[in-house]
Amino acid sequence: MRISRGAVLGALTLVVALTSFCQAEAQKNDPVIMTIAGQPVLRSEFEYSYNKNNAEGVIDKKTVEEYVDLFVNYKLKVQAAIDEHLDTLSSFKEEFATYRNQQVRPAFITDADVEAEARNIYNRTQHMVDSLGGLIHPSHILLSVKQKAPETEDAAAKTRIDSIYNALKGGADFATLATKFSDDKASAARGGDLSWIQPRQTVKEFEDAAYALKPGEMSKPVRSPFGYHIILLQERRNFFPYDSLRSDIIRFIEARGIREQIIDQKLDSLSKATGDDRAFLLDKKAEELSEKDSDMRNLIREYHDGLLLFEIGNRKVWDKATKDDAGLAKFFAENRKNYDWEEPRYKGIAYHTKDKKDLKAVKKCVKGVPFEQWGERLRSTFNNDSIIRIRAEKGVFKKGDNAFIDKMVFKKDTTVNNIEGYPYNAVFGKKLKKGPEDYRDVRALVVADYQEWLEKQWVAELRKRYSFKVNDDVLKTVNKH
Repeated sequence: MRISRGAVLGALTLVVALTSFCQAEAQKNDPVIMTIAGQPVLRSEFEYSYNKNNAEGVIDKKTVEEYVDLFVNYKLKVQAAIDEHLDTLSSFKEEFATYRNQQVRPAFITDADVEAEARNIYNRTQHMVDSLGGLIHPSHILLSVKQKAPETEDAAAKTRIDSIYNALKGGADFATLATKFSDDKASAARGGDLSWIQPRQTVKEFEDAAYALKPGEMSKPVRSPFGYHIILLQERRNFFPYDSLRSDIIRFIEARGIREQIIDQKLDSLSKATGDDRAFLLDKKAEELSEKDSDMRNLIREYHDGLLLFEIGNRKVWDKATKDDAGLAKFFAENRKNYDWEEPRYKGIAYHTKDKKDLKAVKKCVKGVPFEQWGERLRSTFNNDSIIRIRAEKGVFKKGDNAFIDKMVFKKDTTVNNIEGYPYNAVFGKKLKKGPEDYRDVRALVVADYQEWLEKQWVAELRKRYSFKVNDDVLKTVNKH
């Protein structure tokens, strides 16, 4: 059958028309809310981020309009990370794949797969149990005897268990004697009842004797590693039906990570069938899920962008600030007044010694040494072997930070307890009245402020480098469509 050229062109025209219609409908349902560095951002992505960060329980909730600036800054940082090719780092790829695959892997397994595995586990267990004699429901009376107990102790227990056995043979009630005499207190409270037992669940000596009984029969005294038992077999049966154990088996599957094993098996089977490796299969599944589910798409993007943001944020702000001593010193010098104190502080050490002569030795050891090196100098001089000669607390102290400094420096009437074994106490350092000598005296505060400053400078630079535009008409529809 020949197909005319006109028919082919007509079909192509129809496909193009349908594609255009579908794209138009998609854009209508999820329009572009902003464009950042030439990249469109759909309303669903912004809305997902806004709702997640302004959910119930969030203290500093933002309006949609207030959140726009935060979101733009976030996307600008991500774009900067991409432009610096941080998304091509093997460390990023591996970490992103790990997070993403945690969401994607469950799509390779169905309830039917789990049900089939539960059936397999049940069938294997059922075959094992029934082939070895099924289930038994025994009761017992136990007189505990250690495995290597002295002969006199073992003989005494044997005499007692024989006496109980004779009483039972004479018509005494098993449950009554179990409650009264059994050393297995848990089962004794139930008249000796051990509930259902399956093969290989208990010690061999007990199991052999119990499985040799018929329902209603009682054993002679049996010695096991636990002591002497008298066993009464109440019932025996084949393994329980599947339906009665299904929920327990499902919980077992979840607790033992068997669900993940099933997923691995299915991935391996697919890989063999298609010739594709696991990474390709997971990538493909992620694309399929993202096309069908906007929440999944946005969650995967959140992992992707969040990891990039963390990496570039460390490089530009957080980790950079902690290592930039020159920058910290300069920032402190330019903002010194922000770190002035309302009350004086003491920069030095409170120390405690075993030997009185070490009181002067400590001062001599650190005199003229930069303050940040005091700790290492004291350790190497006084505590370099197994004997700890001194205890010291180093820092910049305000009133209330250290009892010894409160008493010796700030002259507070406070109770000071000596450290056991270190009866001699002293302080060494100097009182700082207005504020710190340099940034290291208030390093944590300076680092935090410096990070905030770097962040502002970086965002301002990004806003100059990249263009961005918000569609206000679409913004008004957020959470309202």
